[in-house]
Amino acid sequence: MNFETATWSCSFCGTRGSDDTRFAGGLGALMCTDCLESFSVAFAAPDNADVRVIGWSDETMTDAEMLARLPLVAATGGQVDRYLRAWVGRIRERHLSYAEIGKALGVSRQAAWERFSRVVEPPKVETIEVETIEVETIEPVGTTDAQAPV
Repeated sequence: MNFETATWSCSFCGTRGSDDTRFAGGLGALMCTDCLESFSVAFAAPDNADVRVIGWSDETMTDAEMLARLPLVAATGGQVDRYLRAWVGRIRERHLSYAEIGKALGVSRQAAWERFSRVVEPPKVETIEVETIEVETIEPVGTTDAQAPV
């Protein structure tokens, strides 16, 4: 699977990864080190001892703030879907069937095939060396110098 950090985003703040970004997480949801540090501090704070979910609270957001977060929520959903498709691709590389994938997801074999049979992951390309040979051009029989190709 492609774990180049520049192709992923933090699922908590939406920050796009770069070549030197580090993420924590899995299952398609990733957390950048800034968010990891911030959430660690928040979880450790005595005032939050009884808080079960620390993060965005729609109760304190304005309508404009809620709308502003909507693209981030959608992008995170897209990232999780991309991760799911890549994961199924890895499963298929192990030659597991769409029936097994469907059973694991609680859907039919056909539904799994329809959703994942077109998993778009760059194919693994093997580099091979090709020996170069010199080719001599041969003039066709029966031509004159005037008719011969240049």
